[in-house]
Amino acid sequence: MTALTVLAADTPSLVQSVDWLAIAPVVITAVVGLAVLVADLFVAERHKPALGWISVAGLAAATATLLPLRSGDRSTFCLTADPEACSYVADHFTVVVQFLVLAGALLTALLSVTAVRDTRMPAGEYWFLLLSSAAGAALLPASRDLATLIVALEVASLPAFALVGMRRGDRLSSEAALKFFLSSVTATAVSLMGVSFVYAVTGSMHLTQVADRLEDVSGQFDTLAMAGVALTLVGFAFKTAAVPFHFWVPDTYVGAPLPIAGYLSVIGKAVGFTGLILVTVIAFPAYSQVWGPAVALLAALTMTLGNAAAVRQSADRPNSAVRLLAWSSVGQAGYLLVPIAAAAYTERDQIGSTLAYALMYAAVNLGAFAVAALVARTKPLHRIGDYRGLYAERPLAALSLAFFLLCLAGLPPGIIGLFAKVTVFQSAVDAGLGWLAVLMAINVVIALYYYLRWTALLFRTPEGAPAAQARTKAPWPVAAAIVATAVTALVLSGAPQLVLRVASGSLFTQ
Repeated sequence: MTALTVLAADTPSLVQSVDWLAIAPVVITAVVGLAVLVADLFVAERHKPALGWISVAGLAAATATLLPLRSGDRSTFCLTADPEACSYVADHFTVVVQFLVLAGALLTALLSVTAVRDTRMPAGEYWFLLLSSAAGAALLPASRDLATLIVALEVASLPAFALVGMRRGDRLSSEAALKFFLSSVTATAVSLMGVSFVYAVTGSMHLTQVADRLEDVSGQFDTLAMAGVALTLVGFAFKTAAVPFHFWVPDTYVGAPLPIAGYLSVIGKAVGFTGLILVTVIAFPAYSQVWGPAVALLAALTMTLGNAAAVRQSADRPNSAVRLLAWSSVGQAGYLLVPIAAAAYTERDQIGSTLAYALMYAAVNLGAFAVAALVARTKPLHRIGDYRGLYAERPLAALSLAFFLLCLAGLPPGIIGLFAKVTVFQSAVDAGLGWLAVLMAINVVIALYYYLRWTALLFRTPEGAPAAQARTKAPWPVAAAIVATAVTALVLSGAPQLVLRVASGSLFTQ
């Protein structure tokens, strides 16, 4: 009996206490999603719209739980033998990205309330899939081991495939979902192979331990480690829509319900960039000579191809407005990749530039999709030409869209867009990537053409328009989403230092 007591005293306890406050944003989102799915079985058809409002309330509650986490010093699911190696860390970086994800999902839910009702999509399935994807996206920034990162990536992605194909009987929707699924599965398989290589070399999944063990890799395993680092990045590069992993974007955005296209353009990218930051800056700093040039090349190709394709969009082609936003998001992804590449050549503080840009981009891009959702209620072809004279019909919506486009272009009065671009440009200069900074400046000038062309169209007189045209009333959830994003962009343009202050306080301390 005494021997057993001594043995028990010497054996580390495998029982862990769970920090429920730290994981509350993810848990609440997931639980509400399950509750909505179960409730859908018992709720009468005429009461199904209530499921949307329950989802909105759940996302609002999950976002509110981030307030007590602002100190950014919580962690859970740690190794008993190494308390510094944890699978879930709620640091400043995590809280900022989770806010971006959950607030973006909340705005998507507002846009979806009307879309689900009007298009008669199955409410229970839709809201369950949206909340499940948001839960996976919120989990990813807190993940600090490779296994949890991959699981979170898939939890965020798999429901998104179904959401893209939610419009039953629509050929474009089914085709978009299939393309999205096949390309994503391929990228995930490549990433899993990379993770297995990294694990074979290091014997650990936790990012901090992987970083320590990659510092001293014997020569015979060096090539295996380099291959593992390169392959692991593929899945996250796919989610960011970085070239050459971008080919799914235009068709997927066109085929998806418009709120889901906006969701993928913001939350989908947040997932990819978060994963890239975690694996490069925390796990693989020892191999920055491998991923640094690779990410810089991805940034150059992505911004150039995205802007070149956006310029080619014809105003009278069906779905040209959605395609322009899709290609614009690819070009913006190239700018977001620049600070990550710069982190390979300088200190990791460069990551704050990516976070600052991502916060700006999330607000204005979701706002642009909100206006597009409003216009699509009367002009469902989604042509850029449909926006001609929007100011005469809906002045507030036109002014909001004009402001969002100017923010994306980086022109006054969209000061926050200019501020974000200068911050990213400065990160490239500080890292000695002058060629990338010059290429970025050229692409910003190219992007001015299609942003300003669309902006000017909003204030032109409609061709052949009747003197008096009936105007449908904007649904208040859509109007609320437009107002919320416009006010956010205005506030940030008035005080752009707020974004950088939040982002710079979100850097890693490991």
